[in-house]
Amino acid sequence: MIAFVQRILRSGFMAIEAVFNHAFGDRMNPFYHLGKITFFLFWVIAVTGLVLYVFFDTSVEGAYRSVEAVTHGAFGLGSLIRGLHRYGSDAMVLSMMLHMLRYFAFDRLRGFRAFSWVTGVGLLWLTYASGVNGFMLPWDRLAQFVTQTSFEWLDWLPGFGGRLIRNFILPEHVTNRLFSLLVFMHIGVPLLLLLLMWIHVQRVPKASTVPPRPIAIALMLTLVVVSFAVPVFSQGPADLHTTPMSLSLDWFLLPVFPLIQEGYSGLLWALVVGFTALGTALPWLTFRRSAKASHNLTIHPGPAQVVARAGETLLDAGLRADLALPFDCRSGGCGVCVCTVLAGRVDLGPYQEAALTPAMRAKGQALMCCAVALEDVEFEVEGVASLSPDEAQAMGHWTGRVQGMERLSPELMRLFIALPPGKRLDYVAGQYINIILDDGAKRSFSFAKAPPDPAQPFPLPDDGVIELHIRRIDGGRFTTQVFEHMQVGDDIEFEGPIGRFVLREGNRPILMIAGATGFAPIKSILEEAFRRGIRRPIELYWGVRKKEDLYLQDLVHRWQDEHDNFTYVPVLSDVPEDDPWPGRRGYVHRALLDDHPDLSGHEIYACGSTQMVEAAVPDFLEHGLGEEFCFSDAFTPGAANDKG
Repeated sequence: MIAFVQRILRSGFMAIEAVFNHAFGDRMNPFYHLGKITFFLFWVIAVTGLVLYVFFDTSVEGAYRSVEAVTHGAFGLGSLIRGLHRYGSDAMVLSMMLHMLRYFAFDRLRGFRAFSWVTGVGLLWLTYASGVNGFMLPWDRLAQFVTQTSFEWLDWLPGFGGRLIRNFILPEHVTNRLFSLLVFMHIGVPLLLLLLMWIHVQRVPKASTVPPRPIAIALMLTLVVVSFAVPVFSQGPADLHTTPMSLSLDWFLLPVFPLIQEGYSGLLWALVVGFTALGTALPWLTFRRSAKASHNLTIHPGPAQVVARAGETLLDAGLRADLALPFDCRSGGCGVCVCTVLAGRVDLGPYQEAALTPAMRAKGQALMCCAVALEDVEFEVEGVASLSPDEAQAMGHWTGRVQGMERLSPELMRLFIALPPGKRLDYVAGQYINIILDDGAKRSFSFAKAPPDPAQPFPLPDDGVIELHIRRIDGGRFTTQVFEHMQVGDDIEFEGPIGRFVLREGNRPILMIAGATGFAPIKSILEEAFRRGIRRPIELYWGVRKKEDLYLQDLVHRWQDEHDNFTYVPVLSDVPEDDPWPGRRGYVHRALLDDHPDLSGHEIYACGSTQMVEAAVPDFLEHGLGEEFCFSDAFTPGAANDKG
């Protein structure tokens, strides 16, 4: 039964997350950052709570007046602070519930994860306790109802015998000491909550508690809008001589209070105890979906040896061993943590089809954040030069400076980035770097020139200069910055080198296909091939929409003149029939197949948009190309992992 419920919930989450990926991109999908969002909301509540506490009068007579003064004062800012505090608390409950429900759906609560799950159950109750306690402080009609009902619920327990609720029979029974106790609780419980939140993430390797900046900004703007649109007001001063008959309840934090009022205190205690017991026991009640024992992992490059615990993903096992593995969403949605399984079996786990396509699975690829070893496994991490965290930190993160900018066409910029004096980035032709934006988001661009010649005895002036080809993308954050704001001398943060789209050794004729700025890595590979004196026949098919999109044509034609083993075929896909263009027309991969209907003796390097690569590669395989001789690199314009 539990497994069935998990499957239904998992299907629902996968469907919703796919929609959010399409709308916001996998890097900004809030479902992949629910834990971080909860931490962020806690700090919103804590900061606004401290501001409110500064102006709060902890006395029976002054509590209501002070809250009203804050609410209606400071030109509306007081009302905003109160709204942020209230709606931030509601949002925190919602994010925690979704976070726990998602982890239950994906069965991430067993084994070593049981610690985080059980502490999560405690966090949920502490959050409710703190929220309910907060409703007692304004001492309005709602506070009177919440306080009396809470004490009535506690009075149901053996030993109290109704003594607690007697404190609210007459107004004189409610004293300033009670309010001091309530304020002390409203400070102490959140501090205990914060401590348990810190403990909660200790078993999660490389846990992050800060959401991406765009998500944090969107959350704050939403809370601000809601606070202004539906301001929080007190519901009249408390009056113990009467019983509140009509109240506006908060259905995130106070959904069960009508049950207590209707005399179902015992039922509610049973539900609370039962939920707590079931929630605590769930890690030991569910069926294991994959590994039942620990397994040895061999990870390349290195190799590094790691032991994966039962049910532990490849990523978590590697991060726990302090390996420098790439990851982002940790939910099978972004594809950053792709790897190739060389030996052994894995359970691929739940993932988005866009992040792990059938073609990738056919190549033995998996997502480390989802895959669980079913036996001893050997795998290779894509685009990683070293698994050493020290080496990755020393070589992987760079700060460069814009040395030059050349407009190759109205929509294409040739960007030159200089490294610090004496520094040189050791990369392989065909690899790429991730440009790091201010909020930590990344945009990927391929090296557009061959790396420095290792046989050169003395460094050349441009050895520390990186060349990128940047195509303007409507609404693109980084490309818009390049074309409208960037100037020579600006600093650029980036990481790399990354990627496996590199020239292989062999003796087969080489066919290269580039779409638009997919020419950039092809250019670097060609320069490397020419420098090494490779004599294999090389043909380049470059497809663009219009003739104006072909750039650096003098360079390509010079290659053709200087190297008798190199042939160049430009292809235009969007030209009118009456256009005088004398060359090939249509889809670039179809032009290649027209010239080479039998690809059984070739190897192909394809780089361009995802649509181009996904359309071309199956056709190549159908025409006899061996899968082991098909090398591709795809990019999605405007996405967080753009190439080109």
